[in-house]
Amino acid sequence: MAAIPLLRLSLSPPPPQTIHRSSILVHPLRSSILSPSSPQSLSLRLNSAAQPRRRTTISASHNTTPVTDRLISAAAYFFPFFNGLQYGRFLFAQYPKTLGLAIEPLLPLLSVYRSIPYSSYLAFLLLYIGVVRNTNVSRYARFNAMQAVILDVLLVIPLLVQRIFNPGPHGIGGKMVMMSHNAIFVFVVVCFVYSTVFSVLGRTPKLPFVADAAGRQF
Repeated sequence: MAAIPLLRLSLSPPPPQTIHRSSILVHPLRSSILSPSSPQSLSLRLNSAAQPRRRTTISASHNTTPVTDRLISAAAYFFPFFNGLQYGRFLFAQYPKTLGLAIEPLLPLLSVYRSIPYSSYLAFLLLYIGVVRNTNVSRYARFNAMQAVILDVLLVIPLLVQRIFNPGPHGIGGKMVMMSHNAIFVFVVVCFVYSTVFSVLGRTPKLPFVADAAGRQF
């Protein structure tokens, strides 16, 4: 009869085992992330707190042109302007008072310029060798001096054409010469005023058909 209790004991199911939370195996990386007190998570939080936040700063750089470069650039445009005054002889004869008053402040400089022998050639050499080909001068002044030199060279072409064809002072040839001279003189005055004002302000004047040719030299 004692075998019956033993048989019941062996047939009865084992009691359910309680699973403790401490016995659950968790991946070490996941445990370091999940547990806030782990040394790995503390080091991550300290590193993130120590790194400063990047702020996007916008810095505006304002480059000003030196006064010497402005003066050199503005003075260079007097060279083609003085040589281009000969194209205004018809307009000076037609409007003597108006144009005389406009050019009167420049008469002392013009008289000094024309009193020097071969002033045109000397000014050309001074600008081209002393400024354009001088690497010690800034590119801003060299560019403006090159524009002045090219403009002065272009002003010689109409005189060469006039000497080749030699149109008379009367008839259609005379009228074409007068109209072309007036147009060239107005163009020279506009280029002179525009370039001088921009040079004084420190900005880069770009003359039509001249700026591209001047830019290729550098």
